[in-house]
Amino acid sequence: MTAKAATGTTTSVTPDPSVAEATRTVVQDFLAARMAGDTARLTALFADEVDWLLAENPVVPWIRPRTTGAECASQAEELAVHTVPEESRASVDAFLVDGTDAVLTGHVAGRVRVTGKTFESPFALRLTVQNGRITRHHLYENSLSIAEACTP
Repeated sequence: MTAKAATGTTTSVTPDPSVAEATRTVVQDFLAARMAGDTARLTALFADEVDWLLAENPVVPWIRPRTTGAECASQAEELAVHTVPEESRASVDAFLVDGTDAVLTGHVAGRVRVTGKTFESPFALRLTVQNGRITRHHLYENSLSIAEACTP
């Protein structure tokens, strides 16, 4: 990685591998807690305030704005209430870490409890970890297919 100094010269910046390893560890803990539906652990992993981005969708009850760690952690519970947990699937295809940032790509699928309809979507998730806690959670997914599954 290179950076341009104020003097106009280019300097080399060597990333600290311990920062990336700490980020990777927190994200792995996040994934394990998310799969287990462990809201208490998720709350501890999220910072008090989180930069949350997920395209708001009024017909999908678990997709809404969130700002606190507790609100972010509760999404896992809300998802479990509105979908059939035994039919929910998630897979991670790539897990990239660069310093305090992590990007995961993969696929999610499930069945909405009320309608019985299924959804499938690729996703990309960008997380930022600072001081051992997740401060950014930006999720990009096919919200249209999820909204269609929630619509009677």
